[in-house]
Amino acid sequence: MSDIRAELRYATSHEWVRLEDDGTAYVGISDHAQDAMGDLVYVELPEVGQALEVTDEAGVVESVKAASDIYAPVSGEIVAINEALEDTPELVNQDPYGDGWLFRIRLNDKAELEQLLSADDYRTQLDSED
Repeated sequence: MSDIRAELRYATSHEWVRLEDDGTAYVGISDHAQDAMGDLVYVELPEVGQALEVTDEAGVVESVKAASDIYAPVSGEIVAINEALEDTPELVNQDPYGDGWLFRIRLNDKAELEQLLSADDYRTQLDSED
């Protein structure tokens, strides 16, 4: 069973978002997504300062099985990327909600978070995919 965290919001494309007190949010891929992909061998992240709109391509994760695009679950400006993933992409597999975060974004509109799935809604989506 996938680890689905109640405090996060989820995109239907399997990215998660965690809002911070300063108006920025961490973004990563869900435990389900990393498990489905298998061992990650490469992560391509957006540039710091890059502006993204909801559903814009924000990067790529590659595993021994496949490559998958990462999409922006919210719009805003990239304020940080997880540089550790350049040398150790497997952090996403080991800790998708912690050390395996992908990028941090300053949200244009916090209301966009309401368009994302709650943990329960995400669990329902995963159940319907099986």
